[in-house]
Amino acid sequence: QVQLVESGGASVQAGGSLRLSCAASGYTSSMYCMGWFRQAPGKELEGVALIVRDGSTSYTDSVKGVFTISQDNAKNTLYLDMNSLQSEDTGMYYCAAAQQSWACIWTKWTAWAPYYAYRGQGTQVTVSS
Repeated sequence: QVQLVESGGASVQAGGSLRLSCAASGYTSSMYCMGWFRQAPGKELEGVALIVRDGSTSYTDSVKGVFTISQDNAKNTLYLDMNSLQSEDTGMYYCAAAQQSWACIWTKWTAWAPYYAYRGQGTQVTVSS
């Protein structure tokens, strides 16, 4: 079992920045990848970013170049640095983790992980223009 706790969500003005954190505990060494999802009001969960055990990363097209996913293995913490935030980035952000290597391919991750991966309770990000 793995427990994930997100933090860092806030209300910011458009163009601002935030850093989200996800503290992991439990059997974290078994996780093959970790990532972030978000859910905007009235919309489905959307994969935002993914980092695999080997350090490789993937992003949804809309955040490439402005969001950065990273992890501190010593602290068992996952991060999402978000710059140039826009109103369309508003939503609940969830941290997720998976043990299965096959699930850590971007196309698989976005389809499977929102429903089957370990997931935290979320942290709210609100961007006002």
